[in-house]
Amino acid sequence: MMKTQRLSAASLDLDAFKELINTPYTKPTLAASMESGVPIYDAAALADRLEDGERRGQMLDEWADVLLTGPGCFAITGATPDGAVIDQASAVLFDLIAQEKARASGGGGDHFAAAGLNDRLWNSLEKHAIAAPESFINYYANPWIAAASEAWLGPRYQMTAQVNLVHPGGKPQTGHRDYHLGFMQQQQSAQFPLHAHLLSAALTLQGAIAHVDIPIEAGPTKLLPHSQKYDLGYLAYHEQAFRDVFEERYVQVALGKGDLLWFNPATFHAAGENRTPDVERLVNLFQVSSAFGRAMETIDRTAMLAALE
Repeated sequence: MMKTQRLSAASLDLDAFKELINTPYTKPTLAASMESGVPIYDAAALADRLEDGERRGQMLDEWADVLLTGPGCFAITGATPDGAVIDQASAVLFDLIAQEKARASGGGGDHFAAAGLNDRLWNSLEKHAIAAPESFINYYANPWIAAASEAWLGPRYQMTAQVNLVHPGGKPQTGHRDYHLGFMQQQQSAQFPLHAHLLSAALTLQGAIAHVDIPIEAGPTKLLPHSQKYDLGYLAYHEQAFRDVFEERYVQVALGKGDLLWFNPATFHAAGENRTPDVERLVNLFQVSSAFGRAMETIDRTAMLAALE
């Protein structure tokens, strides 16, 4: 571990980074399989653990270990067996996106990527709750969302969500980290001491729920397993040499409708390219915040509760 508290790009060690991402890793006990180094969990096989205190704890401990000292990411397949729940939520979200785009033409609305290759719906959590309370309740009652969030963050976590709809031809992102230092320029994040870099990722869990089947060609999230363990990753991802390693070594996991993907926000990741001619890649992205953290978005939870009564 680095000893110095004053950080700079000069402290980066590409060879050490490569050594970390080459870490050997065997399949965790409860995982159904490993795909490209990512543990895959089968919701049906683990369903009896959701209500069992001791066995639930074992499952959550394993997930926390995967996120902290393992590859930093895992998927839960079959997490939403009732496809109608996803379809109803998709209809609501598509309608909200259309409303935002209409308002954006007049100068308002959410941010959207250039050339119309993707649509963003910020704060989909609050907007979904107010627009369609019953759909919202059925959707967020998913016990696997709660279990994964608790595994990393403990109780009293706070949910936020943003929809990303990537149309055919949508281009990939560059590799990066998220929360909280991940949104800063390199020189800004370098002003924070090392212990802040190490603690930042413990305050947020990144997740995604697939609203459609997402084969590799449709561009599921690009992940670099074990990259979350590099202490100076919040500085490193800005450097082209580290981005090159990401592009050479990233992996992707195909998702089915209703599947969940979870990853440590310090794991190098990026949205993939949608190379299909016809898949509208609709994904709801979760940023779950610790009770001790601060979410990026401001949520009017009073308005949400009023709508959900």
